[in-house]
Amino acid sequence: MEKLTLVKVGGKIVEEPESLAALLAEFAKIEGHKVLVHGGGRSATAIATQLGIESKMVNGRRITDADMLRVVTMVYGGLVNKNIVAQLQKLGLNALGLTGADLNYMRSDIRPVKDVDYGFVGDPKEVNSGLLANLIAQGVVPVLAPLTHDKQGNLLNTNADTIAGEAAKALAKHFEVTLMYCFEKKGVLSNPDDDDSVIPMVDEQLFKKYVDEGVIAGGMIPKIENSLAAVKAGVKQVIITQASDIAHPCGTTIK
Repeated sequence: MEKLTLVKVGGKIVEEPESLAALLAEFAKIEGHKVLVHGGGRSATAIATQLGIESKMVNGRRITDADMLRVVTMVYGGLVNKNIVAQLQKLGLNALGLTGADLNYMRSDIRPVKDVDYGFVGDPKEVNSGLLANLIAQGVVPVLAPLTHDKQGNLLNTNADTIAGEAAKALAKHFEVTLMYCFEKKGVLSNPDDDDSVIPMVDEQLFKKYVDEGVIAGGMIPKIENSLAAVKAGVKQVIITQASDIAHPCGTTIK
């Protein structure tokens, strides 16, 4: 099986031109087939504010009403996505920007209302990886925006970490997949105040131990849960590392 590296990037890295350019230069150095999944929440918030649309967040998740859906579609599917595609073309990669509606590669159901009505937010239910895999095999580099669709004509705002995990699982049928989550830190830290306290490897047993001890907490818990689920579903490994290390990753490996 040929190797594929799927990189998810978000946060400040995507929003600032210098950090984005540095990340994409490193991404271009990754050998073999590759896919990029991006966020863009800060840009969406900034443009919504300019348009007089209030951003509402619950537990770090964006409430997406009809007005906000228009904003995230413009920002994620347009501004951020096409800027990344253009920069990758400059670096010699034949990039193609996609939402889940394109090629019908990812269908979602609208999130059911429980304690919170998230609005037009999707939870992925079906990934059609065949066409995506064919494009990748031809040398195309997909750039996946955090938008899916419900096959009823509606786009849905969808968590970029989730898209990365679901795409990696589906592509594992076609390639030997390494999923990489990159952010500002060097990896999963045993001490949040010490940037060099990287935990080199986490498996299911160690994860339970670190959660019980409070070493792994907060938003890192669902990230590692998703990573362990991806490995169970056939992804070879998941690496959590900082953006500057993606060409030679040395962060935390989830197995």
